Amino acid sequence: MENNENKGENSNIEGQITVSRRGVGYVPNEAFEEDIEIQNDYINTALNRDTVEIALLPKVEGERLRGEVTKIIKRAKTQFVGTIEKKDGLSFLAPDDQRMYMDIILPPDSDVEDGMKVLVKMTDWTDPKKNPEGKILEVLGKKGEHNVEMKAIVLGHGFDTGFPEDVEKAAKEIENKKTEILKEEESKRKDFRNVTTMTIDPPDAKDFDDAISLKELDNGNLEIGIHIADVSHYVTPGSPIDKEAQERATSIYLVDRTIPMLPEVISNDVSSLNANEDKLAYSAVFEITRDGEVKSHWFGETMINSDRRFTYEDAQKTIDAGQGEYYGELKTLDDLAKILRKKRFENGSVAFEHDEVRFTLDENGKPTGVERKKMFDTNHLVEEYMLLANREVAEYVFKLNKKDLFFIYRTHDVPNPDKIEALEMFVKAIGFDFNPKDTGVTTHDLNNLFKQIKGAPTDELIKISAIRSMTKAVYSNKNIGHFGLAFKYYTHFTSPIRRYPDLMVHRILKSQLQGKEIPAEELKKYNALTLVSNDQEAEATQAERDSIRYKQVEYMKDHIGETFDGKISGVAEFGLFVEDENTKSEGLVHVSKIGNDFYTLDKKTYSIKGERSGKSYTLGDKVKIKLMGADLDNKTLDFVIV
Repeated sequence: MENNENKGENSNIEGQITVSRRGVGYVPNEAFEEDIEIQNDYINTALNRDTVEIALLPKVEGERLRGEVTKIIKRAKTQFVGTIEKKDGLSFLAPDDQRMYMDIILPPDSDVEDGMKVLVKMTDWTDPKKNPEGKILEVLGKKGEHNVEMKAIVLGHGFDTGFPEDVEKAAKEIENKKTEILKEEESKRKDFRNVTTMTIDPPDAKDFDDAISLKELDNGNLEIGIHIADVSHYVTPGSPIDKEAQERATSIYLVDRTIPMLPEVISNDVSSLNANEDKLAYSAVFEITRDGEVKSHWFGETMINSDRRFTYEDAQKTIDAGQGEYYGELKTLDDLAKILRKKRFENGSVAFEHDEVRFTLDENGKPTGVERKKMFDTNHLVEEYMLLANREVAEYVFKLNKKDLFFIYRTHDVPNPDKIEALEMFVKAIGFDFNPKDTGVTTHDLNNLFKQIKGAPTDELIKISAIRSMTKAVYSNKNIGHFGLAFKYYTHFTSPIRRYPDLMVHRILKSQLQGKEIPAEELKKYNALTLVSNDQEAEATQAERDSIRYKQVEYMKDHIGETFDGKISGVAEFGLFVEDENTKSEGLVHVSKIGNDFYTLDKKTYSIKGERSGKSYTLGDKVKIKLMGADLDNKTLDFVIV
């Protein structure tokens, strides 16, 4: 076959290919309603998210448009994590990434033993009839060990677990100068050190990027300060730390650890708003009436000293007890947050919350228990003030009378009508009313649906289906508003320790307030980095999900043969997907294991029905399930109904 890297002079369609686990690709193009399908025989070494050139194949009546990859323009990924397999004197990498549909051949002198996890760089692959070739970059350790598997997940999604030497050195230099920097800044900033200020975070938090201050004004209104770690003062454009943060774009939160965007000495010490320490902050300060009306705002550089580090639970206990340290301030903040939250939902914000799980791990990282994450009113308290700051900053910048002012918004487009139509059919099939207008679904439609299903067996399933019908929130320099929040203007301002877009937003806002324009070349970089941030956010989210899924399967592996309370979470021709109600672990009941009968799928009612028995199983049904198998390699569970 002709080398596909150089083929395709007559092709004129370029795009990013999405490749399924079966090795079938799909390329979107504005000229066509449907994505162009690339079947296995025509994919020509293209991998998921590669930028490719394709040629269209002759159109067949009644079939979707198909094409052939003629050139790989840019590889999205060349490094893969997997397990060493040895056979007939050859060494292969069996990739963890199931969208990498070919094993990678390693050099014959690879002396790494069978069953070891490694990181491999693909060095050559131009012939689809042959396996790709690669070389080992790093030996991670033995497959199945906790630290090895967690590191494998991080590396597999393109992130690094450590920092380069020059980055660590630069961070250390900043740490050594932090006292001097504070003294230099003291007279230049608005001083909030004597205003009651606190942080409220999860119990395992180590980096504190937001604090809230409260001051009662003489006119009866409240001054609420949302103080954000001033990372931009320490991390300057073009510095080694900045370049590394650009590549990472986000921190990653696995079940047992955080892979930070910034070196820990910056994220956990220098920038972090630790209690009882003078800290540099970048603040959004509001005068708000007690019924939640924002009367005025101020944005600028501040110095703060947090009085107390609360966990969500500690703060909630203080409020519930009606006494304790800073009870009055917490109660006032909570009361106002509840008013802001009520207003937000009245204005159309969608309540997308659903259950999440947390693992108890032993000293070796093995899961010993699973529990639902508890949400307190204090979680919502913090959320409301962060949303307020993000919204007000975005609106302020948008309304500046400056033509083509570059800014980074957090946008959420209206849902795709086809997906809403599918959601409507799904909801009606399981017995609920959902009737969006022809003009398009509104957030009020969704909230009315969520009120209707509250407490129903299918409550969680419908919420998840509704979330999946939504477009994905992204960073963009074009403001189209945020559908889910029902905000006309929205950005991310409140987490610069863990999100690079927030750091860019700080720099842009500072430049406007100080009358210093950011050079056009730098803004051009920011525009490109916005796209990078979107991609990295998606990878980080998937890494987090992979770590949860791995621990769910690992936990369940010790419970093979046991019976659980389950709920049918999906229906397909090949069987039922069921979810254990305790661990939220999902597995498959294969259709061949559902009694001595022939079951057929009814897509309209989201059910399967036995031809002889008439027995049917429908989405949302509660069932008793027995765990028959747990495959850690593929992160899958097999159940039977009992």
